[in-house]
Amino acid sequence: MIAYNLPRLTYTIQAIWVEEASYMPANRIKESLCSDSSAVKKSGSTVTGLRLTNGQTIRSKYYIEASYEGDFLVAAGISTALGRESSSQYNESLAGVRDDTRYTQFEIPIDPYIVPGDPSSGLLHGISPEPFGKPGDGDQHLAAYSYRLPLTDVEGKKLAIYNLRGIPNRKTDLIGSEAVLCTDLLDMNDDWPTADANGRQKILDETATSTKGLIWFFANDEAVPADIRQEWSRFGYCLDEFPDNNHFPRQLYVRDARRMVSDYVVTQHTASEHDGGEHDPCPVAIAYWPTDTHCARRVVRDGLVHHEGFIFKDKHQWRPFGISYRSLVPKRAEATNVLTATCPSSSHVGYGAVRIEHQFYELGQACANACDIVLKDADAHGSVQDVPYSVLRERLLEQGAVLDVSLVGKPDFGLL
Repeated sequence: MIAYNLPRLTYTIQAIWVEEASYMPANRIKESLCSDSSAVKKSGSTVTGLRLTNGQTIRSKYYIEASYEGDFLVAAGISTALGRESSSQYNESLAGVRDDTRYTQFEIPIDPYIVPGDPSSGLLHGISPEPFGKPGDGDQHLAAYSYRLPLTDVEGKKLAIYNLRGIPNRKTDLIGSEAVLCTDLLDMNDDWPTADANGRQKILDETATSTKGLIWFFANDEAVPADIRQEWSRFGYCLDEFPDNNHFPRQLYVRDARRMVSDYVVTQHTASEHDGGEHDPCPVAIAYWPTDTHCARRVVRDGLVHHEGFIFKDKHQWRPFGISYRSLVPKRAEATNVLTATCPSSSHVGYGAVRIEHQFYELGQACANACDIVLKDADAHGSVQDVPYSVLRERLLEQGAVLDVSLVGKPDFGLL
């Protein structure tokens, strides 16, 4: 069996288990999923094929959704969620509009208007006119995306910026949340998951322009204190990164898009130390990360600029937990031969604890093993929902996976 991965530049990745090797090699499949009703064919709850924008049809026994956006899940008629649930939906105290956003919050009062104190003059660029809303209410906003930008202060490799994390070869990694004014560009990516290819390209271009403009501002604008300008002026793009794209990343860091909704849902409680209940009996990986979601909005609250939506360790004692196999499979009535490694069944808050890349690797490993198990014994258990957990668990343990949450330790909240 051969697994094909459609490149990220298509905005849709499906790892597709194919029965013959007659299809194009993975590195030559440059097309994305069709956006019309012909995208996915089904017979009852079985997906029988998918159609790409170049007209190619790919048929397989099993399909793995491995994109952030979840386009394939939607096309296959599988339930998904988008945006932030209300706090009442899963009884999550951190859900919906956040009444108390502390992480990367403004520490000094900032007037939001072009003419200070005059609402009729209009809002400064980047501030949403949307009302703050009621704490706990759900909405369609997403955690802010950014370009994950490597920079350096080494001439010829041309940024290690003070107070930013260093990575090998004297580079630094701008992930978007280093400060109040940073490369997390709030409100710019809410349409990304549902946009077509042209719409996503427009968001890419607008975010790139804003990111480059922000860095230029830090290094050159006289409104910025001279010592900060001097520090930023030392830095530049890494010449050994993205050489075919003027050394700038090609893709956004998509932190939050569609999430599958199955019979089992990862929520805030799954990741909570004090009200999490028993650990799920079917783990395929260990999540060791807070319920981490970046700010969703920059709005006006009480007449001042306010960031809303960040959740990162504050007011929540999280715990490591086993990510359940049940969160990777759809409802049986919706599809019996589809899994997802990157859009697991979870709430907006719960997804924040799962969405880290190394955990996606582990979930991908679990999905691949599950496919192999059912391919080898389809008569006994042809549905992904029926994969014997004992068999899957034994395989993962043989491959070095850690599935016992008691082995990984717990965070020390006294250090926060």
